[in-house]
Amino acid sequence: MKALLFKYRSVLRFIALFLGTYVLLSLCYGLYLKLSEGGEYPPDVITHLVAKQSSDLLNSFGYDAEVVPGESKPMMKLIVEGKFLAQIIQGCNSLSIIILFTSFIVAFAERFRKTLLFILAGGVLVYAVNILRIAILSVALYEYPQHKEILHGVVFPGLIYSMVFLLWMLWIRMLKTKVGDA
Repeated sequence: MKALLFKYRSVLRFIALFLGTYVLLSLCYGLYLKLSEGGEYPPDVITHLVAKQSSDLLNSFGYDAEVVPGESKPMMKLIVEGKFLAQIIQGCNSLSIIILFTSFIVAFAERFRKTLLFILAGGVLVYAVNILRIAILSVALYEYPQHKEILHGVVFPGLIYSMVFLLWMLWIRMLKTKVGDA
């Protein structure tokens, strides 16, 4: 048993760091959502901000867009050209994707500063691309409502998760390059 643990210690380390980070950050996110209930910025500050920034971006594209809090659900209603187009919910704020991204990076952590900088840069990129994704998805839903299911369910989630995957591969390549240079 000891030989197996020694042989697979790097795999076990990855799994422990990934799951530990994921569980810890997810618990913190759940606490944040719980503390946000009934707050000044529904449904929570970050989702509210993402909705507002997405609306502002749509306005810069030349569309008349606004967001208003949902009356009965924790969400923001996105209205484009006077038409209720979409619900921006907590799952749209990119935090769960950033948690997944961060967990993987921590599992392959290197020097603290380098890892922290990559997590911060990647998190900001994921956040910004998510806002762009919501705005472009909104335009696509407004212009092509008949394709709602494939746009919302496949194309746009695929884009954000593909970007996270590419960031993971970049991180691994950065680590591999260092090992290869030694």
